[in-house]
Amino acid sequence: MADASTQVVILGAGHAGGSAAAFLRQYGFDGPITLVGDEPIAPYQRPPLSKAWLKGEANADDLMLKDESWYAENNCRLLLGVTGAAIDRAGKTVTLSTGETVPYDVLVIATGARARKLTIAGADLEGVLELRTAADAEKLKAAIGPGRRLAVVGGGYVGLEAAASGRALGAEVVIVERESRCLARVACEPLSTFFQDYHRQHGVVFELAAGVEAFEGERGHITGVRLTGGRVIACDAVLVGVGAMPNEEIAREAGLPCDNGVLVDLEARTSDPSIFAIGDVTHRPLPLYERTHRLESVPNALEQAKLVASAIAGRPLPAAEVPWFWSDQYDLKLQIAGLPFEADTIVVRGEPASAKFAVFHLKGELLQSVEAVNAAPEFMMGKQLIARRTPISRERLADPAVSMKEVAA
Repeated sequence: MADASTQVVILGAGHAGGSAAAFLRQYGFDGPITLVGDEPIAPYQRPPLSKAWLKGEANADDLMLKDESWYAENNCRLLLGVTGAAIDRAGKTVTLSTGETVPYDVLVIATGARARKLTIAGADLEGVLELRTAADAEKLKAAIGPGRRLAVVGGGYVGLEAAASGRALGAEVVIVERESRCLARVACEPLSTFFQDYHRQHGVVFELAAGVEAFEGERGHITGVRLTGGRVIACDAVLVGVGAMPNEEIAREAGLPCDNGVLVDLEARTSDPSIFAIGDVTHRPLPLYERTHRLESVPNALEQAKLVASAIAGRPLPAAEVPWFWSDQYDLKLQIAGLPFEADTIVVRGEPASAKFAVFHLKGELLQSVEAVNAAPEFMMGKQLIARRTPISRERLADPAVSMKEVAA
């Protein structure tokens, strides 16, 4: 167990890093903490950026993980607008972008991920936006409104959420997706079809199986998206949402093994026993599925923050969690539990036309994943069934007249 002289440095003040600092104090660790963040504001929640923030339903104070006064009151040195430049593992120090060298006994890498860039002509035009930070959200918020035209490149969850918010604010929205359906990388076909239809009912236009050749502009500002083949989609702003890349460079340069993220064990510890890594930057074990994977979600960030804080504070590790995710669009609440690895069967429970249904992914008789739309019981019970690894009946699962508790019996 760490004592009061143990110096903890956390590189990254996002949801994972900010939560790790808070859990350390909650779990009784009283040594000094240095929290280093590249943004100019204290740790905050990111999911509302594409929803409540854009629509003006939340402000900066609503998003804060802790009041800014909490850090000083809890002996947590908060360095904002600062990044880590290099890790000296032998000397146990981190050199910061300011030139300062900070010693550590325990280092937590929580550097997150960054938006993947499009390397095409016009990518540097004003009005070509991404959505990872509060500053990004402010730019997008200023660009959408009644009569404005927003093009979204990438039909993933962030793109769909931003499209829904854009429509709520009166903007015209076109989603350009290179695959033949939205959510192609992350959701099954029935769910993709449902969300496409729902967005179309709200006025969103889809350009599917469409490649982006270039962004066009006038006087340095975006005016259109040129598709492969030459057709141009006119717009006032473009949101590029084509995935994220882990900010693993500082770990790799320090000699820590990385593979689409910093490799960690079940404690979120790297190959160096004094260094942990948490959140979007990690490639972590998923014992439930007997594999490793990189997860991008708040629940994952919180789970790993608890693991690290427990390990440092000398507490028993919390039980492993089933990965889960969510997305809010219009009046739809999508909740996902598990991951559909090696699933061989899809069972749809309920009627998608009612906007209240769930899609279950099974491997034999074992539930691997559930995608639930406005169906909280299916999500909650599904999550338990995934964790239990008990065989279930596909026929009973498909019958909404059979309660989820009876399905599990």
